[in-house]
Amino acid sequence: MTAITKPKSRRFGVFSNEAARKEAIAGYMFLAPYLIVTAVFTIGIIAFAIYISFTNFNLFTTPEWNNFAHYKSLLTDDKFGRSLVNVLYYVLIVVTVQTTLALLLAVVLNAPIRFKQFYRTLFYAPSVTSAVVISFIFWWLYLKTGYINFAFSKLWGLFGAEWVAVEWLNDPRGLFQLIVEGITSGAVTIPSSQWYLRGPSITWMAIMAQNIFTTIPTFMIMFLAALQDIPPALYEAASIDGANRRQQFFRITVPMLRPVIFLVVVLGTIGTWQIFDQVAILTAGGPLDTTITPVYFIYTEALGTNGPPRMGLASSRAIVLAAIILLFTYVQRRWIEGGTEQY
Repeated sequence: MTAITKPKSRRFGVFSNEAARKEAIAGYMFLAPYLIVTAVFTIGIIAFAIYISFTNFNLFTTPEWNNFAHYKSLLTDDKFGRSLVNVLYYVLIVVTVQTTLALLLAVVLNAPIRFKQFYRTLFYAPSVTSAVVISFIFWWLYLKTGYINFAFSKLWGLFGAEWVAVEWLNDPRGLFQLIVEGITSGAVTIPSSQWYLRGPSITWMAIMAQNIFTTIPTFMIMFLAALQDIPPALYEAASIDGANRRQQFFRITVPMLRPVIFLVVVLGTIGTWQIFDQVAILTAGGPLDTTITPVYFIYTEALGTNGPPRMGLASSRAIVLAAIILLFTYVQRRWIEGGTEQY
């Protein structure tokens, strides 16, 4: 008589194998501290910020629900609108200039030149310096009696002209305003009420120059590392085919660096939209709100530095800023990263 064997019961689960299950549990145990911190201090805080953006909350009393009042006030919030225009100028100019200069510097330092390691170290030094320290150094340089005005006065003196000292950190005149006044010899000017037509102010452009100076080295190192991964055989084949250096740069170097360019542009965009340190230290949003930024505006409204704390209003502006950054990142990815898979 043949014995009937009872089929083994099947265990249903993510890990049917005992060893795999124990390995997964051990892995999650190691990840638990990070996951808990992320859940509490990132996901939890974002959720709380979204909640209080629909309330009136002054940090001291219970939040009062006000539906979409803060979001509706966006259309009439001139100061926040001005901060968005200011930072948009900042993003367009700084990201473009710092990415271009970082790439060009990386190409130069990747060439067979003498003292290459020394130059790499020298150029990278500003990136390892504290933003506060750099800001105070530039504040000293930008003084009306500082070294920048002194250098320009000496340079102008070589041509028999006199340099009028500029208050670099207290000059609200805009770039477009200066161009129009220069072309028309002062006959046409742009009034302060039409601030959106004046362009970035002299003070804002001074802060842009500081930020470009301090961020180029980091992106330069990223480009330099990517350049060393490009096979030299590509340049050798292009030289044999008669391609000059300019053609090699635009037909080989730039296409091969598109993934890194995308990364640099995205990091630069996120960083510039969130600029805060230099504004808080050097100008506090002035003069005439020409350097106010969304993050600085959110900071002042949340903590009530210019009035009562309005944490609900500040949270709604922070949500809008996050949405703008995500939108810019998405557009940049579609434009820059498209087609990089072939490389």
